[in-house]
Amino acid sequence: MEDWVYGLAVVIAVALIATMMSGVKIIQPYEQGVYMRLGKFIKILNQGLNFVCPLINVVVKIDLRTQVLDVPSQEVITKDNSPVSVDAIVYIKVTDPRNAFFEIVDYRFATMNLAQTTLRSIIGEMELDEILSNREKINTQLRDILDENTDKWGVKVESVEIREVDPARKVKDSMEEQTSAERRRRAAILQADGLKRAAILEAEGKKRSRILEAEGLQQSMVLEAEGKKVALILESQGEAQRLRIMSVGAAALDSKALSVLSMETLKSVGQGQSSKIFFPMEVTRLMEGISEYVGSASNVPDRPVSTMKDVEKMFGNVDDILGPIPKEDEIKERLLKADKMVSTDMGEPSDIANPLQKN
Repeated sequence: MEDWVYGLAVVIAVALIATMMSGVKIIQPYEQGVYMRLGKFIKILNQGLNFVCPLINVVVKIDLRTQVLDVPSQEVITKDNSPVSVDAIVYIKVTDPRNAFFEIVDYRFATMNLAQTTLRSIIGEMELDEILSNREKINTQLRDILDENTDKWGVKVESVEIREVDPARKVKDSMEEQTSAERRRRAAILQADGLKRAAILEAEGKKRSRILEAEGLQQSMVLEAEGKKVALILESQGEAQRLRIMSVGAAALDSKALSVLSMETLKSVGQGQSSKIFFPMEVTRLMEGISEYVGSASNVPDRPVSTMKDVEKMFGNVDDILGPIPKEDEIKERLLKADKMVSTDMGEPSDIANPLQKN
């Protein structure tokens, strides 16, 4: 009898402890609990230790952390009739545990299916090239639509990312051919542009070379002409100086000396290899001069030797007639001035504008 009573007491104690434990609910920091009693919503339980009515309570814990939903890949026909497989990832977070539990049976499943249908609708209204180049636009548009529809469920769509856009095999082949053709076109354009630039540079180089060659020829011709000019001037001045010396020397000669010089000239001409014979225009006067010199003439006049004063008295000042004889320093100075004048008239080759720089 005592054993039976002892066993019953143990059972009652265990039942009481179990009953009391059913009224203790521990909510984690990342959760909230929906507390219901006898089919009626009571309140939202926050994190920590919570005591509720035992046996007749129901507490559903809702995770408040960001959850990742993998939207399965699906084939969609784009606006330009190109089949493409698209999948996405949706990031959601429960903001209202009460609505997430009472307004929808399974908010995760509902959000994922809504993302599938919305993604199909958005992709179907866009062309393939636009889809491939505007993923960010698709992500933003899909997120806004999902967030608006899931707001009444107490679920916030934080972000949507298109993970992969996979066109059909035939479409890929066509895109590769198009890309190859575009690259070949760009390569041909670049090659043609390179050849064009090379031809232009070559033509400009030839033009520049011809200009420099013409300038060099012009400069050499001018310098050659200037050299001939200076040489002719010097030769003329030398001839003038020779004549001046001869005139000064001949002024002191009398007629006898002139006759002897004439005879010496005829003698030197006669010794040449030429068969020609030279006769003076006034042979009679020459013979008379010679006879007078040798003393066989009937009358040998006495002719005084002319002095420089007599010459200047008859013809004037010798320097005024022949002009001053230039010295060596004066000739060098004239050559330097002539060289500077040539350089100034021609200009430097660098002064000619480069046609490439003008363009």
